[in-house]
Formats: sequence, structure tokens, C-alpha cells
Amino acid sequence: MPTGYTTTGALADSLPTVIASARQVRENVGVMTNKNVVTVVNLSEGTGTAWNEISFAKLTAQAVTETTKLENPQQISDTLFSITPSIIGIHTFITDKVRRNLAPAAFAKIGGLVQNAVQRKKDIDGTVVLDGATTSLCGAGVTLASGYLSAAASRIKANATENGPEPINAVLHGYQMKDIHDELIAGVGTYNVGPGITASAFQDGTPKGKIGGVTLYEDNNIAIDSSDDVKGGVFSKEAIVLVQGKVPWIETRREPDIGGGGDSLFHYDEYAYGEKSAGNWLYEIYSDATAPTS
Repeated sequence: MPTGYTTTGALADSLPTVIASARQVRENVGVMTNKNVVTVVNLSEGTGTAWNEISFAKLTAQAVTETTKLENPQQISDTLFSITPSIIGIHTFITDKVRRNLAPAAFAKIGGLVQNAVQRKKDIDGTVVLDGATTSLCGAGVTLASGYLSAAASRIKANATENGPEPINAVLHGYQMKDIHDELIAGVGTYNVGPGITASAFQDGTPKGKIGGVTLYEDNNIAIDSSDDVKGGVFSKEAIVLVQGKVPWIETRREPDIGGGGDSLFHYDEYAYGEKSAGNWLYEIYSDATAPTS
């Protein structure tokens, strides 16, 4: 017969495992579906499979004198801009045994995982549009500076082919934002800093608001390449169009033949991104994205 003190180690087989809390792995919250960042439109029922917009080319007026016979008709021409949404989906299967035995605190977190996956893919697809810009500013291995953002904004608003409307937004990776942050606070400690964007960046750690007429947004779903470079973008809000087809929906299927019974859930969304006035209103910001060390 054992002798000695009775401790939790002695009665380990009698101690239950209780899940007191559960959490989802944290996601990077993207911004490419934000109506303040891009133009979001809906493809209404009964209007076909594509969202279409017509643009009309500019006409040219001419000087007329008293002896001018105006015989120079200007032809009106149009261009079709079309985006066709496509479907994405994710399939999960949960057995009845899981529903019955899983701790409620853990089971309550499962549902959100699926929507997070759909939303993440949707945002990443939006960031891919930035990589498709006609013109790239800054460059691989180059530290990002605010001048590149204001240069992009200037080229958008003063574009000779078609000037881009405000607001002008920048979507950047967090490491790119850190470079802007370092530029803003470079003078801290050498001169007095009053209220403003420098004080805000120093206090909050991330630049907020506008720089050079560009509103900054951080999106850490932008992929860093194998050379530690990353591609953000500066664009007119109207440059990137997110067409939403059918709103997200769920289908279920009972599976009595699997694992003693369970349910398959199919989560879907339908959307597509497109670039309006391609080459004029969107500029890629390609810069160094080495992990910060100081």
C-alpha cells in the first residue's frame, strides 16, 4: 500500500481535462473589401453574369473664326469595362460525436474560422490587383519614403490620359508602414514635436491619416517575396472595383454514412476585382520589407 502525501500527481488519473477557454488563431484584418478603400458594387439579379460599365472618350473642340466652315465632326466612341464575378468555397465536415463531446467553449469558435478563411482569400485576391499595376514606383530593396506616395498621388490626379478622382488611398504592408513611421519620427529628440502626424506616429506606432494627400491603410495579407520585398499600392478609390455577385451563402448536407453521422457544410462567396482606367489610376509601391530590428 502506498504511503506519503496525497498530491495531484498521485491522483492524476482522476483529474478531468476541462477546456476553460478557446480562441481562434489571429488573422490579419485586410482592407481590400473596405468601401472606403475600393469601389464596391453589386451585380443585381437578372442582369447577367458580368458587371458592365461604358466609358466615353473625350471630344476635342476647336477655334472658329468668322470665315471658318466647321466641317470636322468629332466621333463619339465608347469602351466597355466588364468584370465577371466567380465563386470561391470551403467545405467542412463535423461529426455528431464532435458536436456531442467537444467543449462548448471550443465549439463556439469553430464557425468563425470558415468565414475568416473566405474573407482572407477575398482580401488577398484584392491585394493581387496592386501587383498588376502598369507602373511600379520605389523598387526592390529600396526603403520606402513618403515621396513615392505623394509622387503616385500626383501622377494619378494629373494624369494626362485621364485624371484620377480623389480620394487617393495607399494600401501597404506593415513593414512598409514602419519605414514611413521611421521617416515621420526621425526628428524626435532633436526638436520639439507639437500635435500632428509625427506625434501621432510616435505615440501610436503606425502612421494614420494622410500623407501627401494619400490616406494610409495597412494590410498584412500582402505577401512578402523570397527577397524580402513587398508590393503595396497607391490608387484612386475608383481605380479598383470589387463586384459582389451573390452574397455569401451556406449549403449543408447530411452525411449519415460517415463516422456515425455528421454534417457537411459548404460556404461560398461570389466576387471579382477589376482595375478601372488601367495604367492611369493605380501605381504599385514595390519596396524592401526586411523585418524591422530597430
